[in-house]
Amino acid sequence: MHTQVKQTAVYVYEAPVRIWHWVNALAITLLAITGYLIANPLPTLPGEASDHFLMGYIRFVHFASAYVFTIAFIGRLYWAFVGNEHSSELFKLPVFRRNYWKELLHEVRWYSFLEKEPKKYVGHNPLAHLFMVTIITIGGFAMVLAGFALYAEQTGLGSWQDTLFGWLIPLTGQSQDVRLWHHWGM
Repeated sequence: MHTQVKQTAVYVYEAPVRIWHWVNALAITLLAITGYLIANPLPTLPGEASDHFLMGYIRFVHFASAYVFTIAFIGRLYWAFVGNEHSSELFKLPVFRRNYWKELLHEVRWYSFLEKEPKKYVGHNPLAHLFMVTIITIGGFAMVLAGFALYAEQTGLGSWQDTLFGWLIPLTGQSQDVRLWHHWGM
């Protein structure tokens, strides 16, 4: 005899989180492509340089995408406080919960083909959670810091970018070091 198990839907990712996800994905894609082109410029175009503004457009898309990424990141941080319980996952790890480490180890073993049965989670599994916090939150914050520090060189001393982010360049030694970390971060 076949018995049916009633399944109930769980609303995990609210609309603002879903919108942020796709805005973030588009911004990161544009940042990666334009960042690559900024670091490895295209060959020169024929004719007078004043007839072309290709690198200027590429830099504009990079900077505009950086602002979109940053504003969306701030909005996502806000939603972590006002959204449902899953909304704050991106900004905190339950490192003091013993069961988290047990489940994390299970996931590592599962992905290593050492466990026979996967565990079911509402939301992300502990391994995905760890990587999201590490790459999206910490990595994203580091990229924003480094990017705006480099951008502050263009906006000049006394600009709001210089005031908020200009301290990073002297802290790391020089502009090229920040550029290198920003490039490697991607």
